[in-house]
Amino acid sequence: MRFPVELRLYRRYEEITQWETFVHQHFPDREIPKKKKERAQFHKEVDPVLLTDPAFDALHQQFRTKIDLAIDMLLSAIQHRLPFGVVLFDSWYLAEDFVKVLRRRKKDWISILKKNRNLETNSFSLKDAAGKRIALAGPHIKVEDLVPLIPATASRPVTVDDKTYWTFTLAVRIPGLGKVRLVISFEHAELTGTYAVLVTNRAEWSAHRIIATYLQRWPIETFYQDGKEHLGLDEYRMRDAEAIQKHWCLVFVAYSLLHLDCLPPSLKHGRLPLKTIGEACRQQAQALIEALILHAHDQLQHGQKAQDIFAQLFAKQHVHAPA
Repeated sequence: MRFPVELRLYRRYEEITQWETFVHQHFPDREIPKKKKERAQFHKEVDPVLLTDPAFDALHQQFRTKIDLAIDMLLSAIQHRLPFGVVLFDSWYLAEDFVKVLRRRKKDWISILKKNRNLETNSFSLKDAAGKRIALAGPHIKVEDLVPLIPATASRPVTVDDKTYWTFTLAVRIPGLGKVRLVISFEHAELTGTYAVLVTNRAEWSAHRIIATYLQRWPIETFYQDGKEHLGLDEYRMRDAEAIQKHWCLVFVAYSLLHLDCLPPSLKHGRLPLKTIGEACRQQAQALIEALILHAHDQLQHGQKAQDIFAQLFAKQHVHAPA
């Protein structure tokens, strides 16, 4: 079973600090760059000056990065005693600060590893197809530079849920993360095309266990898809942050109830949903229309006039303030 349990609203640094307003106040003759690289350089130039302004500094202190929010959600889940032992996340959150908190809280983790991340070359050995050790120059090597050196004979097929991946696994050390296990995974036996790199703190886990566990993260993506397509997750019309979060919470509740409706009546019938969220939404809409028709029919049978029923159904709801 899977349910969304909590959320955090991320607000960009420039938004929460009203950065452009303060730039215009302190640097009225400077034009703010629009391109990302130039804008980042401009930040380095002006931000030290802006931070001397007490009003700007107060807003600066309120900013929280996505890593800060991830740590906050992790600690909240532990505080509420949610039963979990492994945390799954994408490469954006594979940061040293987040991993340190996971380590202190004794939580295992699996993530996607960016292909430009460095590996410590003295932490592993790599052999060619003839069994001879491949010499690696320098203290570090990027993942994307390591992959072409791996002989095809070193790859092994791993089947998870009727899908086969061609994998190579290696225990290494990564700066800031410590000892980890990598799983480099191709979709084809020819080892061509794109590949994914998974990384976990559990250096003793098998490639099968790492892949099978990380695939449990996929429902997060389908939740966002279903939430937007069927439940109006991104169709709010509020500007206030608190109101937006209330809207998201209502979507979470609706999704959870629909997911319960999709599950089999007992574990004897399996663990996979019997229908999609879209099918559950259509069934609920049909049930609502059926109930409405039966209600109107019942009212007509009891002598209610059709125009009165229509007036009741289509009347605007008036909210009366308490006396």
